[in-house]
Amino acid sequence: MEGQIEKNSFLDTEPVGKLLVRLAVPTVTAQIINMLYNIVDRIYIGHIPEEGAMALTGVGVCMPLIMIVSAFAALVSNGGAPRSSIAMGRKDNESAEEILGNCFLLQILVSALLTVVLLMGGRSFLLAFGATPETIGYATDYMNIYAMGTLFVQLTLGMNAFITAQGFAKTGMLSVLIGAVCNIVLDPIFIFGFGMGVKGAALATVLSQAVSCLWVVSFLLGKRTILRIRPRNLRLRWGVVGPSLALGLATFIMQASESVISVCFNSSLRDYGGNIAVGAMTILTSVMQFAMLPLQGLGQGAQPIISYNYGARSAKRVKDTYFLLLKVSLAYSTLLWALVMLFPQAFASIFTPNAELVAFTGRALRIYMAVMCLFGIQMACQMTFTALGKAKSSITVAVMRKFVLLIPLIYLLPAFLPGMIGVDKTTAVYLAEPVADALAVTFTAVLFFFQFRKALKKI
Repeated sequence: MEGQIEKNSFLDTEPVGKLLVRLAVPTVTAQIINMLYNIVDRIYIGHIPEEGAMALTGVGVCMPLIMIVSAFAALVSNGGAPRSSIAMGRKDNESAEEILGNCFLLQILVSALLTVVLLMGGRSFLLAFGATPETIGYATDYMNIYAMGTLFVQLTLGMNAFITAQGFAKTGMLSVLIGAVCNIVLDPIFIFGFGMGVKGAALATVLSQAVSCLWVVSFLLGKRTILRIRPRNLRLRWGVVGPSLALGLATFIMQASESVISVCFNSSLRDYGGNIAVGAMTILTSVMQFAMLPLQGLGQGAQPIISYNYGARSAKRVKDTYFLLLKVSLAYSTLLWALVMLFPQAFASIFTPNAELVAFTGRALRIYMAVMCLFGIQMACQMTFTALGKAKSSITVAVMRKFVLLIPLIYLLPAFLPGMIGVDKTTAVYLAEPVADALAVTFTAVLFFFQFRKALKKI
């Protein structure tokens, strides 16, 4: 045990700036790889002869379900991993390993339940999410095979968080990279070589996730890890899994609510702006995803440092890490905001050659991302809440931005703004995002100011 404690001592001795670079670069890279992984997958499907466009639409209908599966992985891991880091900071690796073992078993049980639900009710879910008679065949073909690999998805995404939480950021990045490379290689073989079409794409994804899963679990069972999966910890204890689920609930809400928000935006835009407004929204969310993933990667890189030193009662290192994370996050969000404001049509043209859609999206992008420059504050505070184990605060800020502010504003602004300031209803829908973000950042910053001071005073 003494040897294990020495392994992770760099988390409380190495300079904070150097440490954040060491941990954040691989986590940011992993987020970008994961984003490219999904884009390449859709490119292959879109090029299936004669049926590519319809197949791509069918697979697109599956995305809300896939996001929910990923959200359940985050529910367990994004609460368990920070708590294990805090325990490591207290030099209590036994408790950290108990959290790891409980979360590992819980994710296996959740995977089994999700597999049954998806196989039995997948078609009904897909129809509810917008599948049509023309696309439901492609959607069910993809989802039925994907559902069989739910266990691999859950363990890869969930257990990888525990690798990063120990400071092994490069190993965590390799977990994502291995799956991405396998998928890119297997996709054309199964889709075109074996003529399996959409089924081939799903099979390639499942096998790729299986390889990543094998890599992740092997590492956590091996000798290089600090925390190890041990048989004695594979017994669920509510005192262990309860706090982990409470802390992970904020991330679960953030990820699972994306599908709900997508439906809300698209339904309003379809009524007020037609297909071109809905098409623009697809591009807007893609650009926002490009903005959010590096910010999430930065937060994930900072999490082990903050959690470990919070457990070690090193208030100065916790404070220094947070302020460094805040500066870097703000710099990134401000730079991206400036580029979007200056060259909105350049961003839009990445996703479509249609001149009308590019022009429309360029105008909408400036509105939709009007306060993106402030979002570094939101993400730095939100990720730090999680790193400190502040479950109630994490859940509060997640619910505030998505459910209390954004969803109501999608419907309220088109009803009132056109009469008040003369904007059209489509523009009012897009305005829901920056208005919600500005209010959410203000609320989060005020809450964080008091909670962070309280947390530092405690240690």
